[in-house]
Parts: sequence; structure tokens; C-alpha cells
Amino acid sequence: MDAFTPTARTRVRRHPERARYDREAVYAILDAAMVCHVGYVIDGQPYVTPTAHWREGDRVYWHGSSASRMLRHLGGGGVPVSLTVTLLDGLVLARTGFNHSLNYRSAMLFGTAERVEAEAAKLVSLRAFVERFYPGRWDELRPPTRQELKATTVLHMEIAEASAKVRSGPPKDSPEDFGRPCWAGVVPLALAMGPPIPDPNLAAGIAPPACLARLPGL
Repeated sequence: MDAFTPTARTRVRRHPERARYDREAVYAILDAAMVCHVGYVIDGQPYVTPTAHWREGDRVYWHGSSASRMLRHLGGGGVPVSLTVTLLDGLVLARTGFNHSLNYRSAMLFGTAERVEAEAAKLVSLRAFVERFYPGRWDELRPPTRQELKATTVLHMEIAEASAKVRSGPPKDSPEDFGRPCWAGVVPLALAMGPPIPDPNLAAGIAPPACLARLPGL
């Protein structure tokens, strides 16, 4: 299917005209974000944990220390998860406080967390994680040791339900306010890379990796 079917959990009710349910829109937002927020419940207490993520097809992955409370809990299998990402694109200044807003792209996903068990599959997943941020870098690195793999948990979630919500454009002021002597418009926001800062322990003569020039635009 090319689109997710809206459900009671994913249907956008506030400003439904901003909703997107097609996979292309949802996945574009998911792939552009570098950090997601994973929501789950332990013993009746809700938690939301920020973490880096990557996607392969209809699955989204994240990883961390095997000692992590979140990963230990979710890695038990069958645990419901809500996963969200947000990209902030601009500050929207209107002629009234009520109409001030943000331009953004966001996605909300639901599914069930599962652990990547096999060592070979875990290694493939971690390679995909590194390559997602730094294309071509994995082959330059020392391979993970068995102890490092043991200390790392990789989880994935089949994306069962999802929706996106997008706001763009100028403020939505009423025509009767257009004449007010008050500036209105959009201040664009973007995440930008600065110049690389070498590790103090870096050996002399080693240039920044070529992958930095190949990173996708944000």
C-alpha cells in the first residue's frame, strides 16, 4: 500500500488539512530527522526517550547500551511503542498572538518493538546506522568487537500505523488585521554543519572524511 490508513490513534483532527498519510511523505520526514523520541510505558509510568534512528523499508531501528532500562524493557518483545520525529522549519510571526505559529514537519508512528537477536543481523543493522549518517564510512572503521556487539542492543519496529503533519507558509491572519502597523512573516530555521573540529588525539596529516561532503541536506 502507498498510504497508511488513518486510525483512531493517527488521524489528525486539529488542522486535518495539514495531515499526510502517504508513505512517501511520512518516510521523507522520518529519514530527514536525526533524532526520534520513543514513547513507552513501564509499570504504568510513561517515558519518552530521545535517540538516533534509521529506517529500512517499513521498519525503523534504534540502538543503545544493553544496560539501558528502555532497551531492556522494549527488547523483551511485544511492547507497544509510539515513535515521533519533528523538524522545525520556521518561526511564524503574525499580527495577533493567537496566530503566531511554527512551520514544521512531524511524523507519529505506532508499532511493536522487537530485538535484533542474531549477531550477524545486528552487525548489518549497525552498519546501516553508520552509513545512514556517514555514507561510505563503515569500511574505514575498525570492525566492532564481539564484546562491543554484546554490549549493544538493536531494536526495530514494524511501522503498523503512521501519519505526518506539516505546516508551511505565512501567518494565517484575518484580512481585517492586514493593515496593522505590525511586522508579520516567517523567519526560516535550518540545521547547518559547522567546520569539522579534529580530535586532539588525531594523528597529523589526516583529513576529514569524504563522507562529510556527501551528507544529505537538512
